[in-house]
Amino acid sequence: MSDKKLSDLGLRARDGRDPQITGISLDSRQVRPGHLFAALPGSERHGADFIQYALRMDAGAVLTDRKGAEIAADVLKGWPGALIIAEDPRAALAGAAALWFETQPEHVVAVTGTAGKTSVASFTRQIWQALGCSAISLGTMGVQGDYQAKLAHTTPDPLTLHRILSEAAEAGVTHAAMEASSHGLDQRRLDGVRVEAAAFTNFSQDHLDYHKNFDDYFAAKALLFNHILEEGAKAVINVDGERGRQMAGIAKDRGLTLTTYGKAEGADLRILDQRYDATGQDLRFSISGKPYLVRLPLIGGFQAENVLAAMGLVMAAGNTADEIIPALSGLTTVRGRMELAARRDNGATVFVDYAHKPGAVIAALQSLRPHVMGRIVVVIGAGGDRDSGKRPLMGEAARQFADVVIVTDDNPRTEDPALIRAAVMAGAGPEATEVADRAEAILRGVDALQPGDALLIAGKGHESGQIIGQDVYPFDDAEQASVAVAALDGKI
Repeated sequence: MSDKKLSDLGLRARDGRDPQITGISLDSRQVRPGHLFAALPGSERHGADFIQYALRMDAGAVLTDRKGAEIAADVLKGWPGALIIAEDPRAALAGAAALWFETQPEHVVAVTGTAGKTSVASFTRQIWQALGCSAISLGTMGVQGDYQAKLAHTTPDPLTLHRILSEAAEAGVTHAAMEASSHGLDQRRLDGVRVEAAAFTNFSQDHLDYHKNFDDYFAAKALLFNHILEEGAKAVINVDGERGRQMAGIAKDRGLTLTTYGKAEGADLRILDQRYDATGQDLRFSISGKPYLVRLPLIGGFQAENVLAAMGLVMAAGNTADEIIPALSGLTTVRGRMELAARRDNGATVFVDYAHKPGAVIAALQSLRPHVMGRIVVVIGAGGDRDSGKRPLMGEAARQFADVVIVTDDNPRTEDPALIRAAVMAGAGPEATEVADRAEAILRGVDALQPGDALLIAGKGHESGQIIGQDVYPFDDAEQASVAVAALDGKI
């Protein structure tokens, strides 16, 4: 990127200086001469603590808030560079990043909601690719598609996000579908992205360790529709739940073009019926009242909703239903999202799913049930250093919707794993079995499978590591399931 004036980035120094900016940095260790250093407030430390290091690297400008300026007042005294004090420095950084990188794919859509974001983004990208478009999806799984990269967060920081969008566009990518997390929206990471359409999937308990309450969590999701999308943009919203109908009202008030989906009568994309078997489902749905029938090679009734959300986004970006429908039969599940991990010789199946919230566990088990002739066995746990209130609810969900429950460790992080398991067991009830070691729990779950049964390993999905304390140990649920099946069926 060529150098730009500070004013070219939409920023104004307190004293009116307008220096040439050679780059933008969030990490003081990455600052180079002439960089703009963004010193943002954090959950543990304020970025202003690192302004002194940025100045040693010859930063040309510093962006912070009033508190940051106060923290670094002694360091900044007499400094010849440009100081920008913003009421919302995160939003200011996002806007500056957008102006710095300038380009993004021609079509960008986003999806938010408690569950389904990853699948919707992936399905949207897959449909575009089937239609011959150069497309990517961004989120929990990183950047996938016709340009690939790893991501540290579902919705990355503005610098990373705008850099990736710019690099993807330069690589020829024309279509991008991205996940919009509540954290990312609340922290203004999507500001400056030109989003032409957005979807809302559903809403249930999650992230109450970050958000004050349900209303605060919902308000963060709503920012996608009442802040990021501009008037006249398009919204695709699941109206089966009360919060979905509330979000639809927000979209209308914003002046967005609304497409609704779900099972509710009157939905623009409406699920009419589903028929399940061991390898997928037949979906009968309507578009503005006209019925269609498609075969989806996807396990779980909820996937039909995700497919319709993706379809709505692709239509919002310019393709017709008749173009899209032939592509639906070729969709593949996202790794770790109701993924068929192994099959026993007796016909029993093992699935891995990322469900790590009470509502997601219920949805996963309920959706798996029609595909299973026998019992459902579930291996479940809860993560440490996260919302502790959902732990008994996780156990209760497993107890109500599975036949056999095995409680084990998820990612305990810095908490005592036994205390986490105890909280989950409180909801799972006395019939549940507690097995601390996750590999052993999976082995026991596989061993319990009789002909026609299915095992759901919930919580970690695509993750390839288990976080214990501050360390990450190699662990893959799907891999462990395959090993267990091979061992019990005498193949190793």
